[in-house]
Amino acid sequence: MAIRLKQMGVASLTIYEAASDIGGTWRDNAYPGAACDIPSHLYSFSFAPNPAWSRTFGSQAEILDYLKRCASEHGIAPLIRCNARVAKASFDDAARVWRLDIVAPAGVGTPHIATRDVATPGLSETVEVDVVIAANGPLSRPAIPDIPGIERFGGALFHSARWDHGYPLEGNTVAVIGTGASAVQFIPHVQRRVARLQVFQRTAPWIMPRPDRPIGPYARRAFRFVPFVQRLARWTLYWRHEARGLAFVVNPKWMRAPMRFATRYLERRVKDPALRAKLTPDYLLGCKRVLLSSDYYPALTQPNVEVVTAPIREIVADGLLTEDGRHHRVDAIVCGTGFELADAGAPFPVVGAHGADLDARWLSEGPQAYLGTSISGFPNFFMMIGPNTGLGHNSMVYMIESHIAYIASCLRTLCRRQARTMEVREDVEFAFNERLRDAFGGTVWMSGCRSWYLSKRGGNTALWPGFSFTFRRLTRRVRADDYRFVD
Repeated sequence: MAIRLKQMGVASLTIYEAASDIGGTWRDNAYPGAACDIPSHLYSFSFAPNPAWSRTFGSQAEILDYLKRCASEHGIAPLIRCNARVAKASFDDAARVWRLDIVAPAGVGTPHIATRDVATPGLSETVEVDVVIAANGPLSRPAIPDIPGIERFGGALFHSARWDHGYPLEGNTVAVIGTGASAVQFIPHVQRRVARLQVFQRTAPWIMPRPDRPIGPYARRAFRFVPFVQRLARWTLYWRHEARGLAFVVNPKWMRAPMRFATRYLERRVKDPALRAKLTPDYLLGCKRVLLSSDYYPALTQPNVEVVTAPIREIVADGLLTEDGRHHRVDAIVCGTGFELADAGAPFPVVGAHGADLDARWLSEGPQAYLGTSISGFPNFFMMIGPNTGLGHNSMVYMIESHIAYIASCLRTLCRRQARTMEVREDVEFAFNERLRDAFGGTVWMSGCRSWYLSKRGGNTALWPGFSFTFRRLTRRVRADDYRFVD
């Protein structure tokens, strides 16, 4: 987004980054085995192709390096203020501006990248801005499981997105809570290092083999010197993934064929019938996130691993108690329990026009926005990858670029009209979200499973209920009639 704004000639632009360095998801999720489950050539910006990807699926370190290189090569590094967390955003009705309370975390020194000094560590400053773009990311707040007694555990306890690399896994007994996307990546690496591993599974995930392989020097050379080859590869990958949306959105019955494939894959990898029964999902493929892994099942068959399906009753000082009465003594607990999303409030306190409280609204009504970016009552406030913009079948980078184009169009319209603020109309936002709710009716995500896509109310506030090219068409340019402009 900053690259686009810089290209548009925006004179004053600052990125406030709460952490000590850039990278977001790929900075925080540095657990063993962290990698993308979308092919590298598709999980990268269309305006910044990378012919040097070393593997079909990029690793955490390689993706993080790519993001830092994009920031450097496009000249936005000097615009980033790290160790600068937005503690609150408040709209001034009279002046028609936003005021941001910026906090430098206590104990933090000079920012990693900055154009000027950050406020004294631990103290705050207030800045006045015309436009706020919240790009916090929907999967940025780790969800710690609400299990009685978790605070009493005497060993090491950490979330996969806050991995404790200083903890010695070797020789210890480790419990992993959760079997989601992160867990299936780090469990094989943990299994090889620990004395015993206990995997606490609530719901068995559907798993497909991960066709990862090195990208050879000849292919990388072709991508570098014949850019069309890489564009063709990206185009092919995009439409191959987009075609999968037919079974997600149009007719979930078409999931039967991939379910048979996944079941045969499980049967080949897990010979023990008792373990295979534990790992067999009982819901339609796609209702929860489909996971890719070629080493997860083999790891679970090793003699030092136990898959526990009994619900956890409580956590005690030396381990976990399950509903079947067993006491599981462990030295460490790793939470692979995902992130707060469907029932989460605002990314930080946001007070809009006439005192509108975004956090209170979302907590009471559920997160919603217009096209995932504009919210009535919050002028000149835009979100990147807000509610209902996640995908279950294709690359999120495509959705990010759609939002970049849309927000850029909004700001061009704002300037062209010489207005101070623009705010989506309440009726437009309401009608849009009513259409979204209707669109979910026949999709695979509403076929009956319990997933992190769904809120406690049963609504899906995480995903886009359609094809990504439809979202691209809707966000190609702003419809001025959808907004109110104030001079």
